Amino acid sequence: MKKWVFCSQFIMLFLTIYLLIGILGACGKSSEPTKKSESNSLSPSEPIEKPASLPNSALATVAASKGYLDLRTAIIEVARQAIPAVVHIEVTERQEIPNPFFPFADDPFFKFFFPDVPRNYQREIKGIGTGILLDSQGHILTNNHVAGGATKIQVLLTDGKTYPGKLIGADPKTDLAVIKIEADKPLPYLTFGDSDKVEVGEWVVAIGHPRGLDQTVTQGIISAKHRTGITDPNSYQDFLQTDAAINPGNSGGPLLNLEGKVIGVNTAIMSQSGGYEGIGFAIPSNMALYVARELISKGKVQRGWLGVSAQDLSLELAKSFGLDSTRGALIAEVTKGSPADKAGIRRGDVVLSYRGKEISDASMLRNEVANTPIGEQVKILIWRDKKEKELIVTIGDLENVVKTETTSLKARLGGEFRPVTPEELEKYNLEASGGVVITWLDPNGPLAEVGLEVKDIILSIEGVPINDLESFASLIKRIPPNQKITLLVVDHRRGNTVYVQVLIK
Repeated sequence: MKKWVFCSQFIMLFLTIYLLIGILGACGKSSEPTKKSESNSLSPSEPIEKPASLPNSALATVAASKGYLDLRTAIIEVARQAIPAVVHIEVTERQEIPNPFFPFADDPFFKFFFPDVPRNYQREIKGIGTGILLDSQGHILTNNHVAGGATKIQVLLTDGKTYPGKLIGADPKTDLAVIKIEADKPLPYLTFGDSDKVEVGEWVVAIGHPRGLDQTVTQGIISAKHRTGITDPNSYQDFLQTDAAINPGNSGGPLLNLEGKVIGVNTAIMSQSGGYEGIGFAIPSNMALYVARELISKGKVQRGWLGVSAQDLSLELAKSFGLDSTRGALIAEVTKGSPADKAGIRRGDVVLSYRGKEISDASMLRNEVANTPIGEQVKILIWRDKKEKELIVTIGDLENVVKTETTSLKARLGGEFRPVTPEELEKYNLEASGGVVITWLDPNGPLAEVGLEVKDIILSIEGVPINDLESFASLIKRIPPNQKITLLVVDHRRGNTVYVQVLIK
């Protein structure tokens, strides 16, 4: 009996110790996640699942390459790597301003005391912006509105050294420009990512010099893609929208993903106050890199030409063509003898894809064609008779077309023309609807005969707004010879608009 009691006591003691060890072990295990949570990191050996909602995002790429993503240090690393390749740009520009006293120049009393009143006077203005070093040789990408009209450019690097900048080329149509500095050593530079793979909601970092505050880093997300109608409607627009803080002085600076690659060039903000209100816009890196390469190699941008006029699809139009989506570009007109005409594209076709890329609207088609190398054979998928059809088109040269059309304008109107600049839109308080500026006049031509002068701006023909030089030439081409047309014109001397009738040849 005593032995049995002893054995039972021993068994109870053994079970008690076993349970205590189990409880302590469980507590030890449960404390491990708490420690990991406090450190806010994952072990590199632990697999991280690629988020299904972000198949191509920079976040997924970083996570896949490192095994984990630590947002505490990601932006720090991007800033550390990118800041040395982001430069501060100071520009000086001269502007010609109408003399406010010139309207009194014909007054005898005024003329007696002020016989030599100039019609215009010049003023010097200074501005600031940001630039992106493209290579070790000192090529810098920035905005055209920063450096395009500058008479003097100074570039300040992060090491404190200042260099004079030289304008290599500018492209007002995309608001991009390339300048170059001659440094005494190879310079750090940034690499560009694929803006087509950027996802809405993706984290981004903006670096620049807002209000002159050097090396300012801000962060946000991609708020939207393919924004148009933000700046001059005649420009090639396909903006990335971001809520990363962008202010005056940020223009020309990089918008980077968390890999530290440039996916956009900061260009504009939407604001009533003139400062950051959460809506900023960047030129996609794919467009910016194409323009930069063209400017460096040729000093100008050669653009492809398809020879069509396209419009967006409304829901009603899409249904009438048998489509269940408004995605695509509806061909409204095909220029005779153009690449599109030769390839068999017709009015009423809907372009669904171009070079294998899905086309969302008419603006996207225009941009894609413009960025296509001249002479390249391109596959275009169209929708015709409620079924898909693939065509091959050889892209033409837009510059040659413009030259031909401007020659026709010279013969019929007796003038030469160029697009209106953003500065002129602001100077004359014009709507951003385009127009053309007269740069040369035949003294015996139709425009000179009705009193128009060089620097006057033609806004519309027969009530139809002029969007750009191409649309101006297209409108004139449709008008029969020896017919009177009504032009809406801005008098460059006084800034007022007037209607004039012109008999074109």
